[in-house]
Amino acid sequence: MPEALPPSSRRGSTRLRARSDQIRFRRALTLLLMTLVVPGSAQLVCGDRRVGRLALRVWAGVGVGIAVLALMSAVSSGVALWLATSPVVLLLLRTGLILAAIFWVLLLLDAWRLGDPPTLPQRRRLVLAGVSAALTGLLAGPLLFGAHVVAVQRDVLLEVFGQGDPADAQDGRYNVLLLGGDSGDARWGLRPDSVTLASIDAETGRTVLFGLPRNLADVPFPAGSPMAADFPTGFDCSGCYFNGVYTYALDHPEMFPGAENPGLAATTQAVEEITGLPVHYYAMVNMQGFQSLVNAVGGVTLRVRTPIAIGGIGGEVTGTIKPGIRHLDGYQTLWYARSRAYDDDYSRMGRQKCVMAAMLKQLSPQQVLLHVQEIAAAGAELLSTDIPHRELNTFVALALRARTQPITTVSFVPPMINTSDPDYDLMRSKVSAAIDKAEGDTSTEGDSGAADNPADKQPAKPRPRDRRTDKAVEAANQSEDLGSAC
Repeated sequence: MPEALPPSSRRGSTRLRARSDQIRFRRALTLLLMTLVVPGSAQLVCGDRRVGRLALRVWAGVGVGIAVLALMSAVSSGVALWLATSPVVLLLLRTGLILAAIFWVLLLLDAWRLGDPPTLPQRRRLVLAGVSAALTGLLAGPLLFGAHVVAVQRDVLLEVFGQGDPADAQDGRYNVLLLGGDSGDARWGLRPDSVTLASIDAETGRTVLFGLPRNLADVPFPAGSPMAADFPTGFDCSGCYFNGVYTYALDHPEMFPGAENPGLAATTQAVEEITGLPVHYYAMVNMQGFQSLVNAVGGVTLRVRTPIAIGGIGGEVTGTIKPGIRHLDGYQTLWYARSRAYDDDYSRMGRQKCVMAAMLKQLSPQQVLLHVQEIAAAGAELLSTDIPHRELNTFVALALRARTQPITTVSFVPPMINTSDPDYDLMRSKVSAAIDKAEGDTSTEGDSGAADNPADKQPAKPRPRDRRTDKAVEAANQSEDLGSAC
């Protein structure tokens, strides 16, 4: 029978074992933390060095690549925009984030194995397991969430934006047709209640907005077009106004064989003939989706000049947006842009332009990235456009430049234009003069001459309203600096 150790020797052996356990526990924790900070470092110290060297090289390469891209993005915003709007780049980034999450977690598990947890006391094994699980979540969670955000952003690009070839700017400008309307069971198709042509300088981003009232009569069409064949003197059927062009073409799709959207094709041709400008792209906004977008980005701040009804015109007025500087949510912004219970269509056109100006100024790229999931949820419901995703970085860059430029607005409303008997020659001359002035050429200013007050046409008289409303509307509808006017 072996001789029992004296008490002092047993205490010494226990202390030695406890100290050994503490050292091994600290070593195991250190290996985990090393992997968290520098993946592969734990394997390089006490594991498979080939794995460690490979992981370190990949980690260093990725770090250098990120630093180079960050530097290039700081020097040129075009690089950052390209990275954020290229489906191929986003796919590679998503794949990279998923692979990084997988392999980093595998390295972490291997570092846990190298810590030899079975040799530790149970309490410390549990602590080590908890730390490993926490670090796994800390690593994998952000990487996988980032991959999800990138996937959502890519899906929006492919779902909402076109796949065609980019159009070339004409005379140094892009002309984008902006349509706003409702789509639902109560309304057939999407009838545009808001029609604006944005003419954008392809270099500076300086923008001129041409507002076309929905109640324009005798709308002309280009010679040789299908609508011109049926309406050679303009869209002059009984009760036919500009916004009816869209639904008329939808009702007669045989006039536009091969057209994906006959209503849009007819409306585009009408806008080109009215303004004398080619339309390169369109963007159609569903008003209900617009409400979701405003909510997604946290609302918009607007100067409300007069009380704005919520509801009315076919329904009961259920509320009022009071005058003052107001931060409006999506529902309130929607009614600010569409209400006409207390005024008319022309007032609404002015307010819609103020909403455009406010969102251009207030909606930064950072906000878009922060709310990309909410925006994506509203994406297909909100917007239909043929702007190719390959051209998106160009327009985002122009939008950023436009934030620092004044926006010119020209709305073809009374008293300039009698919407029941419009002078389309006058309208085209106003378009040309506004673009020349925005580009710094004032030689054509006032060239319309006597056409401004043709003897055979009398300007329409809007129904009486508060004169303060008239001034605010006129400022937003006819302005060389929309932001100041609003």
